[in-house]
Amino acid sequence: MAQAARTCGCVSVELLLPEQIPAVAALGLGCALTQVDLGPLPPFARGFNNPRQRSEVLRATRHAIAGAAAHGSPNVIAFSGLRQRDPDDPAAGEIDEDEGSASCIAGLSAVAQDAERAGVTLCFEMLNSLADPDPMKGHPGYQGDDLDWCARIVRAVGSPRVKLLLDVYHLQLMEGNLIQRIRTYAELIGHVHVAGCPGRGNLDDGQEIHFPGIVAALHACGYDGFIGHEFLPEGDPLVALRQAVAICGGARP
Repeated sequence: MAQAARTCGCVSVELLLPEQIPAVAALGLGCALTQVDLGPLPPFARGFNNPRQRSEVLRATRHAIAGAAAHGSPNVIAFSGLRQRDPDDPAAGEIDEDEGSASCIAGLSAVAQDAERAGVTLCFEMLNSLADPDPMKGHPGYQGDDLDWCARIVRAVGSPRVKLLLDVYHLQLMEGNLIQRIRTYAELIGHVHVAGCPGRGNLDDGQEIHFPGIVAALHACGYDGFIGHEFLPEGDPLVALRQAVAICGGARP
């Protein structure tokens, strides 16, 4: 994958675990966003909203921060987690918005100093919570499905090393009004993901997001970070990736 990405003009392959980063570094690529290893469940299933999972999430996040710093990765991903309090006990109920918010603030605050010392930014991601037969397209039960809610948490933590991960695919599905949302939260954006909508497909004329306008808005707001192409290619993956890179103006360090 790293070899293919390099031929398309990318400078990073992201969402790697720390121990995977040297493999892409050997090909001259970086890792813009380091993954947190939380076991066999999808990474977003366990997050900072659940006090029962906090010690595990803190441990895994600190490991990712240390690994990212050691390998020159600037960012580590962070999630709210699912609303369900205990996946093995439906009777335990759901985490409400206030409890989830308070737990996220406490958890992110606990690792913010680790991130500051390491020079690594935690990027707190909003995801869509819509049901979809493809688990890569929708994430039912995810608590951080509202950009305002996520932004309030980031602001409450108050660390320059805790930011938003703005995924325009998820944002379009849940809220729309993309350019205005970019302008509203420009100073909080730490990383950006893109994918066509609907379907999380190619960045082409067959979907509803106008990516040249999105990229122009990001640049106008002063964003100079990475744009991660987190989409499900249709047709030849290399053709789709080259098109995505060209539309977004190329990967930028």
